[in-house]
Amino acid sequence: MGTSPTTRRSPLWHWRSNPLRRREDVWEAWALLAAWLVVLVLGPVAGALSAQATVDRLAQRRAERHPATATLLSDSPRRVVSGEVTIDRAVAPVRWTAANGTLHTGRAQVDAGRQAGQRVTVWLDQQDRLTTEPQSPGDADIEAAFMGVASFAAVAVAAVAGVYGARVALDRRRSRAWEAEWQKLGSQWGRTAG
Repeated sequence: MGTSPTTRRSPLWHWRSNPLRRREDVWEAWALLAAWLVVLVLGPVAGALSAQATVDRLAQRRAERHPATATLLSDSPRRVVSGEVTIDRAVAPVRWTAANGTLHTGRAQVDAGRQAGQRVTVWLDQQDRLTTEPQSPGDADIEAAFMGVASFAAVAVAAVAGVYGARVALDRRRSRAWEAEWQKLGSQWGRTAG
């Protein structure tokens, strides 16, 4: 048995002229249309801006950091295996010479199992302080893509939450109006029945 054309609801039913259409139905349709426009227009814009900001921030970080050669002051701990996870890096004391010729010491991440006196590569910031290695351009692109998708998703979730909130408020308003109509009709029924 098929559905008759009179019982099918059109996706544009909020917009059609109908004596049973309430003002709240039109408001709900406008809220839904606004949410779609936000998702389709602002979502990609937010995603692109977020991705570009991430790319710029990580490129700046790469530009501000530079590698330097340092000497291990003590043996770095051996490779640690914990369950199925192998840790290939360890923190060990190192000494390096800054660009101005001064000697500095500190603790940096180095390959596990290295011996004291060996040369290792460390990363320095613009003030010749130890810092972490910057992300490679490929890793930066992956992070930027993730941030773009996350921003798009945040805009979409905000739009859906807005429509849901509007629908809840409009449903309450419709319920109050319906209750008022029933009260009005109920008082009329009571008079005619008595």
